[in-house]
Formats: sequence, C-alpha cells, structure tokens
Amino acid sequence: MATELTAPGANEPDDQKSPARSSRPESGGMFTIVKKGQGYWTRMGTAGVAVLLIALIAYNTYAILKGQFSVKTNIAIGVGAGVAVALSILAWRLMNKPANVDFLIATDSEMKKVNWTSQADLIGATKVVIFFMFFIAAFLLLIDVVFGYFFQLITVLKTGPFG
Repeated sequence: MATELTAPGANEPDDQKSPARSSRPESGGMFTIVKKGQGYWTRMGTAGVAVLLIALIAYNTYAILKGQFSVKTNIAIGVGAGVAVALSILAWRLMNKPANVDFLIATDSEMKKVNWTSQADLIGATKVVIFFMFFIAAFLLLIDVVFGYFFQLITVLKTGPFG
C-alpha cells in the first residue's frame, strides 16, 4: 500500500529501538533536573517545604542526641549534619523522579487554571466571618447566662452565672 499507518520503529522489538525513539528520559547524572523549566513554582514550593522539614529534623536529631543521650557536641552536630545530607539527597532524588516531576508539572498547570478570589472579595468575606464569630460568641454567652439563672431559679445551681 502507498501509505503506512504505523509509526516508524513500531514493529521493532524494544531492545532494537534506537535511543532517539525511546520513551524513557535520558539520564544525565544524579544532579540533572528532569524537564527543567516546567512546573517552576510548584517545584520551588516543594523544595522550600523539603528544606524546612530537613532543617527541623536535623535540629531535632541534634537536640535529642545532645539532651537525652548526652552525646558530645561535635558528634551530635556531625550526626545532625549527616541526617541533613542524607535527607537532602533523598529529597533531590524524589523531586527529580520522572513520575513525580510529571505530577508537579500537572499540579502547576492546574493551579494556573484556578479562578482566584480578588482581594476585595477576600477582605469582605473575612469581615463577614469575623462578624459572625463575635455574634455567635455573644449569642452563646447570652444563652449560657439565661440557662445559668434558670438553673439557679429551679435550685439546680446554688449560685447564678456571675455569683
């Protein structure tokens, strides 16, 4: 037939396909960023949270070793730094795993589609919430006082709400 409907290399076995036709991403080493430039803000947010968690875990490791186990300061600092390095390598590997990268890129693109509230609407809604919070607090105080005096009247309580 004059037209070919199959993709080039579709009939070849997987081990004979050329690297250019492979669907696997090329590995450029441990410190290569997969799909660089895509999903930037989601990646930066994830990296920021990872840095914060790693710092807190490393500090708590140091504090526990120093406080509860009375380990020398230099050893506690070394173990805390080792934990930080190990967790940093793990975080780097997880954030550059192709499946995780695709998820972060998809998350970033979905966040761009969100219809965010304007600042004026946000301030107005906040005012409504604060007003109703104080209104409900005052209403519950009134109900509490009324029931307090009622229970004093029927001698369930010996004193009223303020006495």
